[in-house]
Amino acid sequence: MVNVLTVIAASLFIAMLAQVAVPIPGSPVPLTLQPIAVLLVGVTLGSRRGAAAAALYLFEGLTGLPVFAQGHGGIIWLTMGATAGYLWSYPFAAFVAGFVSERGWGSQMLRSIAGMLLALGVIYAGGWAWLALIVNPRNAFSIGILPFLIADIIKVAIGASLLPSAQRLVSRFSAQ
Repeated sequence: MVNVLTVIAASLFIAMLAQVAVPIPGSPVPLTLQPIAVLLVGVTLGSRRGAAAAALYLFEGLTGLPVFAQGHGGIIWLTMGATAGYLWSYPFAAFVAGFVSERGWGSQMLRSIAGMLLALGVIYAGGWAWLALIVNPRNAFSIGILPFLIADIIKVAIGASLLPSAQRLVSRFSAQ
């Protein structure tokens, strides 16, 4: 039961951070805190529970709940929206972040940063691939990745610094 509640809470954490969204001029993709939420969920919960939380988040949005960035929800955002590729990549990115964490990468600052950057690469690949279907690959890079690089590197550094606290919180909750 604790695992189920932890996964639900993590999906809500992703939904909450998705609402911190800043439109980027010239890009159909807003700057959000979703990626850091997905990475932290994966690193702290592990590969399976992290991926489950991200998949549950997608299901919540699919049902129409306003959990995606800027209060969006519904099937349109997962099938036709400009951010669909990013959204679909979240369970895979959470899995990768959890996978490297389970192998000890979450225990040291530099390794956790490397693991989170690897998982962030999964998110970028999903977002870029989807946008490349809508526009050409070069434009997909310039509107879907380039504007976010610096902010996402900062988010990863912040996430790595928050990681010990997040891991203690999850372990304390799981122990009950």
